[in-house]
Amino acid sequence: MNRIPTKAEILAWIAEHPGAAAKRDIAKAFGIKGAARIDLKRVLKELEEEGAIERRRRSFRDPTKLPPVAMLTILAPDRDGDIFARPVEWQGEGPAPRVLFIPKKGEAAVGEGDRVLAKITEVTGEDHDYEARLIRKLGANPHRILGIFRKGTEGGRIVPIDKGADLEWMIAAGATLDAKDGELVEAEQSGPKVRMGLPRARIVDRLGDPTAPRAVSLIAIHQHGIPDDFPDAAIAEADAAKLAPLGDREDLRHLPFVTIDPADARDHDDACYAHADDDPKNEGGHIVWVAIADVAHYVTPQSALDREARRRGNSTYFPDRVVPMLPERLSGDLCSLHEGIARPVIAVWMKLDGKGRKVSHRFARAMIKSVASLNYAEVQEARDGRPNTRCVEMMDEVIAPLYSAYEATKTARAMRQPLDLDLPERRIEIGEDGHVKSVAFRDRFDAHRLIEEFMILANVAAAEELIRLRRPLLFRVHEEPSPEKLDALREVAEASGFTLAKGQVLQTSHLNRLLSQAEGTEFDELLNISTLRSMTQAYYHPENFGHFGLALKSYAHFTSPIRRYSDLIVHRALILGHGWGRDGLSPQDIEDLEETATHISETERRSMAAERDTTDRYLAAYLSDRVGNEFAGRISGVTRFGCFVRLDETGADGLIPIRTIGREFFHYDASAQTLTGADSGLVIGIGQRVTVRLAEAVPVTGGLMLELLEIEGQGRPGGASAKRGKRVMRRPGAARAKDAKLKRKTERRRR
Repeated sequence: MNRIPTKAEILAWIAEHPGAAAKRDIAKAFGIKGAARIDLKRVLKELEEEGAIERRRRSFRDPTKLPPVAMLTILAPDRDGDIFARPVEWQGEGPAPRVLFIPKKGEAAVGEGDRVLAKITEVTGEDHDYEARLIRKLGANPHRILGIFRKGTEGGRIVPIDKGADLEWMIAAGATLDAKDGELVEAEQSGPKVRMGLPRARIVDRLGDPTAPRAVSLIAIHQHGIPDDFPDAAIAEADAAKLAPLGDREDLRHLPFVTIDPADARDHDDACYAHADDDPKNEGGHIVWVAIADVAHYVTPQSALDREARRRGNSTYFPDRVVPMLPERLSGDLCSLHEGIARPVIAVWMKLDGKGRKVSHRFARAMIKSVASLNYAEVQEARDGRPNTRCVEMMDEVIAPLYSAYEATKTARAMRQPLDLDLPERRIEIGEDGHVKSVAFRDRFDAHRLIEEFMILANVAAAEELIRLRRPLLFRVHEEPSPEKLDALREVAEASGFTLAKGQVLQTSHLNRLLSQAEGTEFDELLNISTLRSMTQAYYHPENFGHFGLALKSYAHFTSPIRRYSDLIVHRALILGHGWGRDGLSPQDIEDLEETATHISETERRSMAAERDTTDRYLAAYLSDRVGNEFAGRISGVTRFGCFVRLDETGADGLIPIRTIGREFFHYDASAQTLTGADSGLVIGIGQRVTVRLAEAVPVTGGLMLELLEIEGQGRPGGASAKRGKRVMRRPGAARAKDAKLKRKTERRRR
């Protein structure tokens, strides 16, 4: 009879031969034949029960080690640009081992979330445990879930935090990562989708207490994959940066530039100065200077700072924090145009005629020294005759000339007719305890419009200059609405008693005329919302397709390089075009221009979604103490499953589920955006005034559930305020508008 090897001998052999660890291979290695195989099978089973080995199909392996071939999930590049991967399956104790993925030249590129089948090699003496080389790509990462873990007797479940996602996920006992009950976790789908029962997932990261102060923005940062930790190499570059010398720069430190920003602004990347033009041929004209922080001097092509700035694409702004595109050393110090400190800039000198039209411009790489860092409110107070001690000395030389130039640009703006939407912006104030202190709408001053108009002029000048120099750049593109969206807007307008021109090339002046007709009427907000929804989303592109909303032929972002990568590209293009230095647009920048445009357009949308989700969650938290209260609002959206209401007080959006509106069937008209009651005739449409009761507020998802009490001043069908014994017929504002239009026609005929 053959000698059966000891358990230690079997384990040693498996460790040395991980690729050939089937029972047949083990028997052959130890010369075991015939009936002795039964004893070998018994020993292997004991080892498996003891957890020393793990059966994988027909082979055995050490569960504390990865097999020679394994499925991996690719992670994001680390701070040094190395690509690591996580094993899809890991049954060993403790965290999964670090696996360095080593791509070969010419192989298909892999990205974060990709799954690959890879050859695994164990290594020693490194900061990682294994190295992996691609065998083949298996596809993208499975579904990811962010939610609250609820512990069960065995394993548990995850309640997703995404608004509208009511499907829970089951977590097996060995896949909880020791998460605590109520903890915020990230998980991924485990195994194939199932037809019956809840889907299964495994927890891959624990994120802490979701109710902790300031956790709301952290949830959005993680949920949307916004990078919020700078690589060591980028920080090192920022820390080593020195203030740019005057050198060949144009010295503009004698000019009284000022920055005008929100009162809580931490970085100041634009400054301006204006004065009357002394050219007798340009009677009533003005000279406007706009100086923008010279970020390109510090963030050079293909540097660690550049790679990270491009990866982020833009800064992301939350009520309680900012995730900046650049480290604080640059964004808040060297690149910020602080009062009384010399700072390098790229400046544009613009000559405006008496009607505020730009007739010429020139660019300079320069040095300025801001005389004051002002905020919008104090500048407006000064303009209105109530200057504070800081502004009183600057009224004649600085503030008054700025407003004089702005008044001229208003004439040019009126001739250009950019889209003039009236959509107030919310301001959420966070207290020191991390909770919402107040919710209000931001004030809009002429000081805001002044800076906006000067920045638009500077952006136009940058685009025109680079077109003249025939240098590549990224245009800010905004295309006109699609015919389908225009038809939908036209239907809303006509139903409200107004008209939108048809059969001619659409211009913003047509839309402004419509908005002007609705101004001051009950349809004002309805038409503003509907017009906004008809618009396409602006994006970046190397080709110039114009900017419809601003009514401009050429437009590029130039004025915010601290917070937008697109502006940094435009700065580099200007440097290259004027031969101002070696830190201009590189050949690699030019080659990647289209890819960069797509990427930063996506990061912009990502930030907008994260900011919107965070605002919704903060508003839900703010309103959670007022469940049961009544609120006035206006219907802002209609869907098959209900309607959305924007509350007047906070601007928060909540859902009225269709099942709660009345005891009848509602017909949904997608083109007209209405719900019509089959029995009552109640028509629910965008823009109608409603009174609602807050039924539920869920801070962790940002969801608000509302109960309809009144619509256009009348009770809902079957509601407490509806009259008994009578069929309640309701006409929304749009229907009343049709009646009013018919009445006006009748009266004209009688005359």
